[in-house]
Amino acid sequence: MEPPVIGVDERPPLAIFAPLSLQHLLAMFGATVLVPVLLGIDPSTVLLFNGIGTLIFLVVCQWKVPAYLGSSFAFLPPALIIIPLYGYGAALGGFIASGIVFVLLAGVIKKTGIGWVNVVFPDAAMGAIVAVIGLELAPTAAAMTGLTTGSMDLTNFGIIFLTLGVMIVGMTACRGFLRLIPILLGLVTGYVVSVLLGRAVFDPILSAPWFSIPTFYTPVLSLPAIILIIPASLVVFVELISHLKVTGTIVGRDLMADPGIEPTLLGKGISTILSGMFGSTPNTTYAENIGVLAITRVYSTAVLAGAAVIAIAISFCGKIPAAIQSIPGPVMGTVSLLLFGVITASGIRMLIDAKTDLSLPRNLLLVSLILVIGVSGASVDIGLVQLKGMALSTVIAVVLGLFFYGIDWLGGKREVGG
Repeated sequence: MEPPVIGVDERPPLAIFAPLSLQHLLAMFGATVLVPVLLGIDPSTVLLFNGIGTLIFLVVCQWKVPAYLGSSFAFLPPALIIIPLYGYGAALGGFIASGIVFVLLAGVIKKTGIGWVNVVFPDAAMGAIVAVIGLELAPTAAAMTGLTTGSMDLTNFGIIFLTLGVMIVGMTACRGFLRLIPILLGLVTGYVVSVLLGRAVFDPILSAPWFSIPTFYTPVLSLPAIILIIPASLVVFVELISHLKVTGTIVGRDLMADPGIEPTLLGKGISTILSGMFGSTPNTTYAENIGVLAITRVYSTAVLAGAAVIAIAISFCGKIPAAIQSIPGPVMGTVSLLLFGVITASGIRMLIDAKTDLSLPRNLLLVSLILVIGVSGASVDIGLVQLKGMALSTVIAVVLGLFFYGIDWLGGKREVGG
């Protein structure tokens, strides 16, 4: 028998309110803290502004969209290019610019509707771009594990194998809540085994204070960084529309109509601008939390707000970032490899779900060129800016999308990009 539905506007009994909120936080925790670890910044900062950003999003959306905002992986490829060249402050400037783009897009859609989205980003392009995100990040994860050094010892290989095995079992054999947190299960298991085998130590955690202030970073205005970051914001824009449609189906409401795409973009934009101003990464809605909604049938936005409050609270616990930053490379690298593989597979799934017909030359060309250009290492220098990977693929997708599908749209076809 299925559990009863707790609606978007309802509040669960106090006895189960905190566990339900904690469940949402745990479901996205492993993935969302991986982003600051890869960027080399304080995870507490990201947790703090994930929580604040979620509360802003809920308020702007009039408490009608049950969603939690976590760290976006789409911004990782350009950020990992920017940071060695210009510093993390320049990446923050790009993050703020991406938030401004979301706000501007909200205004454009309010005036024009969203019909043009399928022209600029046809289905064939979006699935391929998402696949490129995972493929472009995979070498970074492989290097973290030590698998690319050619001198892997058996102990580290055993840690990698066990960490991956636990995540696979969690995703395929576990049921209920455990199936929602396979990443967290893998992290914990790999860490404990690493400690037992002498490949990790508790000393940094024991010496860390219980209370500490998250680290704040200063943004820097950098035009090259902004140009590299903007394409990622466009990818996340389309992802947000997709998540809004899926969430609406789950909760039984047309969220595209009420509250609509404009307030969701505005809420996300304000959240991302604020995060960038104080040193955190851009926020985005998380598929993990959508999965929790579907399984628990608890759609209450109050529960999501509770998860945000918990995230804010634990961001001030000094032992949390110490524990995260002490996770050994073989463990974090293995988790990263799986996540980036899942991102790649998600792009392929987007192509399948959209019934993209690759027998059509324009679709085949779009997918082929985006994938090849994205992972080949090809780059284009525009002044001080070097476009490569996902950023270059996104530019190619927009140009080809307008060329292939723009005439259809201008000619009055309602469905383009198939």
